[in-house]
Amino acid sequence: MDETQAYAEVWRKIRPIRFAMLTCRDASGDLTSRPMTTVQDDFSGALWFFTSRRAPVIAAHDRDGAVNLAYAEPRDDVYVSLSGTASIDHDRERRKALWNVMVKAWFPQGIDDPDLVLLRVDVHSAEYWDVKESRAVQMFKLTRAILAGERPELGEHATVSLGSAA
Repeated sequence: MDETQAYAEVWRKIRPIRFAMLTCRDASGDLTSRPMTTVQDDFSGALWFFTSRRAPVIAAHDRDGAVNLAYAEPRDDVYVSLSGTASIDHDRERRKALWNVMVKAWFPQGIDDPDLVLLRVDVHSAEYWDVKESRAVQMFKLTRAILAGERPELGEHATVSLGSAA
């Protein structure tokens, strides 16, 4: 799979999932996670999020920027883990293009709210698990694997390198 196909496959999996858990290191070095809403309509290597200037991820960005994003949709058995580097984007036009009415609940002054920060995560790699079989088929395969003393083959699992973001 080439890089363009990898971006498309990752986007196909995460697009329907509204929230991601963004994980970074806090000031004491502990890993912490918080829910974030992806705000874009496509993906070519960077994911975008609105957040508060006071959010812990902003301080983490100042240290090294390394983050992980975890998307999960248990009803559909789709799980995606993305590793990347966070940076802050101050482009007012990009804020305007990505803005939506739901963000206004958190930032009532709009795109010029002094607390508003646009967070960019340049994704370097992705790992995903996508089980397409029904629950009944999954149970059958699990039972068969247990009886055979083998690991079950359930769905698709892949790790893809996404290089540097556009």
